[in-house]
Formats: sequence, C-alpha cells, structure tokens
Amino acid sequence: MPLLKVCGITDAVFAIAAAERGVAYLGLIFADGSPRRVSLTQAQAIVAAVRTTCPVPPRFVGVFAGQDVDEIVDVAEHAGMDVVRLHGQYGGEAVAVLKARGFEVWRLDCADGAGEDAVLLDGRDGKRTGGTGRLADWTRIATLRCAGRRIVLAGGISAANIAAAVATGADIIDINSSIETSPGVKSLSLLDALLANLPSLSEHSQSIETTK
Repeated sequence: MPLLKVCGITDAVFAIAAAERGVAYLGLIFADGSPRRVSLTQAQAIVAAVRTTCPVPPRFVGVFAGQDVDEIVDVAEHAGMDVVRLHGQYGGEAVAVLKARGFEVWRLDCADGAGEDAVLLDGRDGKRTGGTGRLADWTRIATLRCAGRRIVLAGGISAANIAAAVATGADIIDINSSIETSPGVKSLSLLDALLANLPSLSEHSQSIETTK
C-alpha cells in the first residue's frame, strides 16, 4: 500500500484533518504563479498547528519551481519542511546541496537520476508541469521501478481512479485538485470520498516514522 500525499495545502484546519485521516505527506507550494502558493508566514502557521496537534505528524513537502537553491534552502528551513520537491532544471549539484542540509529531495520526471530520493511523475499541460489535473504517463512506472527508483505519482488522481493508481506500484500517491472546490480550497468531504475507495490508512500513519 503506497503512502498518500495531499498537495496544495493552504489552511491548518484541513491539514490537521488530513493528518488525522492518515495522510503521510502534506505539500505546501512556494512556486510563484501557483493559485495554491503560500507565504512563509502561512506555511509556518500550518506546520506549527499540525505538529502541535498531531501526535505523529505527517512529513511536510515544500514545492519549488525556478527559485535558486539558496532561496529554496532558506524558505524550506524556516518553514520547517522535511522534503523539497523540485520542478525545473535542477541537477545533481542542487540535489546534493539540499540533501547536505538534511532534506529529502524529490525531482520532477527525471529520466536519469541525480541523487534524488524519489522521482515525481506528474501531468503536463504545454509548458506547465504540475497542478494541471492531467494524468501522468503511468506506463513509465514499471521501467522506473525495475531501475530501483522510488516513485511519487501525481496528476489527475481522484476518487474515480485512485484504486488504479495504487495498483501501479508507485510508492507515494499525490492528490491535489480533485479534492478542491476551487484552486487552493480543499474539501474534507471530497477527501473522505477518495479515502473511501482505499483500504484503511492506519498503516500509513504508523509507517511515517520509518521514512524519517
């Protein structure tokens, strides 16, 4: 059973509710231009609320696109991120810097590894990568798994297809726009509908500690 991540978190109340339901990763977007972008102050408030409330809090993933590595390190450290997710032209040097600062690193759709901890498969829409609601190329998962890669599967995953997404063998399933009423506004009822199509997530919350 893969772990579950919810991306595009913008408020603490939903974040706490998702954590209580066994969601293992919560994503905060710092990329400019995203309708789900949060400020450093907002991120700090969300992280503090979740970590104060939840006995076993989820891991926090900071999503970055185009920022230089120094800025990423500064924001991720001050926001309390556990994982940095990179969209854009980031290579082995950037990955090494981030890992040296103690972050787990996920890198978008990288055919060749650069030392990242996981490869992210996400949907594309022209020049946009991520946040499109489009399916990723699931056919690549088998090849990546055979190569020993850890896979985060995102892009258009909803209550209707999450069982099929789980069956691909991806390590982490990443959901976002399918549980929103508008960009950045998550719906607990839509999350519950998605979770109803999964086995119990109790093992998710138990296994978070093993990934830290």
